Amino acid sequence: MSLPPIVYHYFTQPLPYIRTLQLQESIHALQLHQRRSSSSHQDILLLLQHRPVFTAGRRQTASETVTERARLTALGADFVLSQRGGELTYHGPGQIVGYPLLDLGRHRTTTANGAGPPPIGIRDYVSRLQRILSLHLREAHGITPAAESEHTGVFLSEHEKVASIGVQVRHRLTSHGFAINVTREPRAWFDQIVACGLEDVKAVSIEDATAKKLDVRLEISGIVERFGRVMQRQMVPLDVGTDDLGKLVYALEQECRHDERTT
Repeated sequence: MSLPPIVYHYFTQPLPYIRTLQLQESIHALQLHQRRSSSSHQDILLLLQHRPVFTAGRRQTASETVTERARLTALGADFVLSQRGGELTYHGPGQIVGYPLLDLGRHRTTTANGAGPPPIGIRDYVSRLQRILSLHLREAHGITPAAESEHTGVFLSEHEKVASIGVQVRHRLTSHGFAINVTREPRAWFDQIVACGLEDVKAVSIEDATAKKLDVRLEISGIVERFGRVMQRQMVPLDVGTDDLGKLVYALEQECRHDERTT
């Protein structure tokens, strides 16, 4: 028996970070409950853009970041302490954020006697995310990323970073994920910080590398296809609003559409 498909969903409206974090927590709890009760839990890939927000990693504390919080929120962005790996970074329009919520403990049966490969380890998982983003750069845009860095993420050169990765794994269920800069819009925000603690590295975008105007929405299908290919899973769109998972996603979509109409 092969693994079930990964469902995916792209939010067309930029989302606030806190509400998206709450959605991830709700999905994690649902997956954990369904896995324990019936093994009917689904893996999902959420794709979106955030409203401007600076986020710190789990090794940074409120007291350590109080000065930065005041400075950065004065620029008009939110500031959130998160439980992902990594250090301070930025998310916002012009950048695709991917939140894969996957069960790394699943097995894929490949032989007649039911034997299959072991569950995906965390290092392998992070490596696969890097591979997905690197493939997208090569195949969709003709960009050759730099050789693998000692730092996590995807680099165009030793000093130019186009994508970041920061994950959390609990009970072998993943949350948080990756972010890739598509347009030049995030660069001015990144210039306000030392992203990921790398003082000699600057954020760049696919637009910088190609000198072409890009539309974030047109990148989604390629990322979905390459995600399925690297994870060796079929990708199917989420049927929003039907089952428990779809209802969680639908509720956030409706909330954000309401916010757009009232602001």
